[in-house]
Amino acid sequence: MRIGIIGTGNMGTILTEAFIDSQATPQNHVHITNRTIEKALQLKEKYPDIHVEETNEEVVSNSDVIFLCVKPLDTFPLLEKINHLLTKEKCLISITSPVDVEQLERYVQCSCIRVIPSITNRSLAGGCLITYGSHCSDKWKETMKHFISHIGKPVEIGQQYTRVASDIVSCGPAFFSFIIQKFIHAAVKETQISENLATTLAQEMLVGMGTLIEKGYYTLPTLQEKVSVKGGVTGKGIEILENYQIEEMFRRVYKATQKKYNEDRDHIMKQFNFYDNHYST
Repeated sequence: MRIGIIGTGNMGTILTEAFIDSQATPQNHVHITNRTIEKALQLKEKYPDIHVEETNEEVVSNSDVIFLCVKPLDTFPLLEKINHLLTKEKCLISITSPVDVEQLERYVQCSCIRVIPSITNRSLAGGCLITYGSHCSDKWKETMKHFISHIGKPVEIGQQYTRVASDIVSCGPAFFSFIIQKFIHAAVKETQISENLATTLAQEMLVGMGTLIEKGYYTLPTLQEKVSVKGGVTGKGIEILENYQIEEMFRRVYKATQKKYNEDRDHIMKQFNFYDNHYST
């Protein structure tokens, strides 16, 4: 199976590296390109057998499955250029949440899937969200589910959960990285601990915590229960967190991301509606 990746920005690069490092596909089965071709050539320095194509059309022509790793508003203009090459036997995969698979299916004749990855997939771990198009063939459903399982756990979601699921899986690492940095900075400001030591301790805590959950020793609630002894130091800290209404803070985060998601969807719907109106007359 030949893999095409259009766009080698952050996520396009992560997917390319993860697919090859996990041995999901050999290097010489991967075809990539980027608007700034130098970024794609940097990947070839690391993986010399991959194919760097000069155009998007060449990637599509030389690939069986094509990952669109471009910004949401760049998706439709790109499809206008490559649609004639997306033959029925191919599979088109968008990695951006505002673009529905139903929208893709209205425009192209091949099987369509949306895959929303996470930066955690670079370590071949974490979740990877999948939504299949209604016309996606069973062959491509099984093939891509198995393929994605090399870099993370495939989790099938419905359209109605796209934004919140993406917030948790894809945006979550950035949110919690920000929180942990504030956690570290507060420790430095309130005590004599160095930032380097506090950072090392926090990172090791996160790795250990993840391992406890991964191995099934504790769930999130039981982990909190085991550490937070009644009347102890941890309990006092939890009281402060509760008083600052952490849950309400995250509800505001979800509202903000949903608002941005809706704005992007509105712009994308206008692009696709223009196509519908233009070709229905």
